[in-house]
Amino acid sequence: MRISRLFVDQPLTEGAMLQLEPEAAHYLRNVLRLKKGFQLTVFNGEGGECSATVSEVHRKGVVLHIDSWQDVNIESPLAIELGLSVSRGERMDVAIQKATELGVAVITPVITQRCVVKLTEERRLQRHQHWQNIVYRACEQCGRNTPPVLNITTDLAQWLETGLPTSRIIFEPAKTDTLKSYTKPNNAVAVLIGPEGGFSEQEVVDAEQAGFSALGFGPRVVRNETAAIASIAAMQVLWGDMG
Repeated sequence: MRISRLFVDQPLTEGAMLQLEPEAAHYLRNVLRLKKGFQLTVFNGEGGECSATVSEVHRKGVVLHIDSWQDVNIESPLAIELGLSVSRGERMDVAIQKATELGVAVITPVITQRCVVKLTEERRLQRHQHWQNIVYRACEQCGRNTPPVLNITTDLAQWLETGLPTSRIIFEPAKTDTLKSYTKPNNAVAVLIGPEGGFSEQEVVDAEQAGFSALGFGPRVVRNETAAIASIAAMQVLWGDMG
């Protein structure tokens, strides 16, 4: 039987009794439906994981006994920093979930000229918390103990000015160069994925001036979330730990 995994935003100490915070307790009790005596794996994003046993389960809370710590690390040798244009609803959720499962190191939602989603400052914070929970659930599923960094949504121009890896890629239709012809990155690469309507001409120029190489992505036009998933998988096959 597969052992359930649970992210907890709390310190983990071997031999300690851990009273779960309300959100984690709700998830264990109502989603995972674990009972007293069940074993599971817990991690807090600081590296490694701990085996644990459910000691108490009741309406007022859940208590775990933290057993042994193990140094388990399945992070990719290729640190992918993803700039992902914000898309509607479940499409964005899927892209963030799958990017996490595929081993991305950093995810930054970006607002581009043709984004159909408009976010107020309050809405940006709400979306960030929602996407952060998706990241944690994806790590639980795929076995990662170090969740990717999820940045607050920012404008494209601001993202281009951050300290990105030297290797930088933007995908554009009709470009003849592809990932196969791109020089292998040393250990990190930034990739920028556009919105449903594509980048504006000026945005492509701005990205190229910021050191991005514009590459093609095959003869078919794909959705935002498909481009993110497929490009990350391709880079992991070519330069990372897949294949």
